[in-house]
Amino acid sequence: MTRPNLHPILACTAIAASLLVALPAIAQKAEVIHWWTSGGESAAIKEVAEAYNKAGGTWVDSAVAGGEPARAAAISRIVGGKPPVAAQFNTSKQYHDLIADDLLASMDEVAAKEGWDKLLPAPIINAIKVKGHYYAVPINIHMPAWIFYSKAVLAKAGVAAEPKSVDEFFAALDKIKAAGMPGLAFSSAPVWEALTFNAMLMNVGGSELYLKFYRDRDSAAIASDGFKKVLSSYLRLKGYIDAGATGRSWNDSTSMLITNRAGFQVMGDWAKGEFKAANQVAGKEYGCIAGFGAKSPYMVGGDVFIFPKTADAEAIKAQHLLATVITSKPLQVAFNLKKGSIPIRTDVDASGMDICAQTGLAVMKDPSRQLPSPGMLINPDAAGAVQDVISKFWNNPSPNIDDVVKSLQVAIKR
Repeated sequence: MTRPNLHPILACTAIAASLLVALPAIAQKAEVIHWWTSGGESAAIKEVAEAYNKAGGTWVDSAVAGGEPARAAAISRIVGGKPPVAAQFNTSKQYHDLIADDLLASMDEVAAKEGWDKLLPAPIINAIKVKGHYYAVPINIHMPAWIFYSKAVLAKAGVAAEPKSVDEFFAALDKIKAAGMPGLAFSSAPVWEALTFNAMLMNVGGSELYLKFYRDRDSAAIASDGFKKVLSSYLRLKGYIDAGATGRSWNDSTSMLITNRAGFQVMGDWAKGEFKAANQVAGKEYGCIAGFGAKSPYMVGGDVFIFPKTADAEAIKAQHLLATVITSKPLQVAFNLKKGSIPIRTDVDASGMDICAQTGLAVMKDPSRQLPSPGMLINPDAAGAVQDVISKFWNNPSPNIDDVVKSLQVAIKR
């Protein structure tokens, strides 16, 4: 959802490629760069580290707070000739420049062994398989646009049932606001502002308008009344947030639901890790809405690990071992139970997962409801430009929808 400043770094690729050096010849030792540092995230990545160590490897943790800084650090290391064994990226086009510059190793051997062509949903294959080769290993499927809610707050505000439509959602927000609480726990930072816009686009505009915007980059669709309705619905949400939203972290917004200080939160299902860390159970203390309607779209996102090219045979063994561990059935269940996401595999025993995950797994069985995340459809420059426009629109005290339409028509074609 955010992007590192790729081009200045990759301008050095021609020089950096000749400087690639072998990693230390320590069998199965894997330094892994990632950004999972919050409570729920830390518990999840610990499952990967323990599973890798049990498989005979030695996990070396290199956590960098924040997705954009972590990706930038990984890219700098790769082009600088001192790559880690693996690095976390989103399931997107964020690392496709590295593929183009021949700096990533393919994981075709592991993919063939695990049967990825038949195992993985199409949006993920399209993101990680480039020119016939797998260049990333998916660890999870995240849906970035869940709508979570505090059952206690809804009850206190007199909201009798979970909203089943956008109109019912706004009606519930009105009741919570009337009860003296923020209807929406919000994190006013560009990445989360864009995430909330995407949630409104898919729920108000539907799959067709979403794809006309992100996949087709259709200027006429962006200027349509339907798209303007999405923008006005998105802006309407500002009336339900509190004064402390600016600069608030996403997990602090989740905490507002955990402590019954706000009604709803629009966030990816990684937020469930925070509920779990607080010993709260989906369906008991909090609820989760994947979308409004029985056939609502389900945005498919997630995380992957990329593996920089190296000449060191032991490092290559470490990479293949880690890729195998990541996609194994036991780790898929253990990791995703902690992370809040769902497994990339459909052949695991997910009976112990929460009702939100069960909902997600059920939806994933219907390919017609699978909607690629924006990062799978547009390059990082366009994603960043769209995010900037949406953030300016959200924070403008006198916003003009016609102006933002024109800006988005330009931004999406970057």
